[in-house]
Amino acid sequence: MNVRLLTLVLVAMIPAAFAADLPRTPAPPGAEVYFISPQDGETVSTFLVVKFGLKGMGVAPAGVAVENTGHHHLLLDVANPDFSKPVPSDEHHIHFGKGQTETFVELPPGTHTLQLLMADHAHVPHDPPVASKRITVIVE
Repeated sequence: MNVRLLTLVLVAMIPAAFAADLPRTPAPPGAEVYFISPQDGETVSTFLVVKFGLKGMGVAPAGVAVENTGHHHLLLDVANPDFSKPVPSDEHHIHFGKGQTETFVELPPGTHTLQLLMADHAHVPHDPPVASKRITVIVE
């Protein structure tokens, strides 16, 4: 293996190595996250307002470690991430690290799944995970 390739492989492994060592923050007993809107099975327009509900814990921005708090993540058209690692950040895993509790989402026509997931100050899901039921919307 040449030196450049070895360096690329080692650098690519660094985030995974650190992520595996992050401790998971305990979830407050009875904490729940849910959708205020939209509702499961609802037919919606391309520009969708998504409102997040939360019971039994508070919201704090990413990077701010406060007991019994976390911040929202919206999972679009994906299964659960690995709960032992920080939530990925891409078009399917949308972070609300400023403490937002609603958003506008533009979705193409078709059937889509949405799920909310709380994570701690380091974007790691709580233990046990505080996740909503996965809902389906139909975009016309």
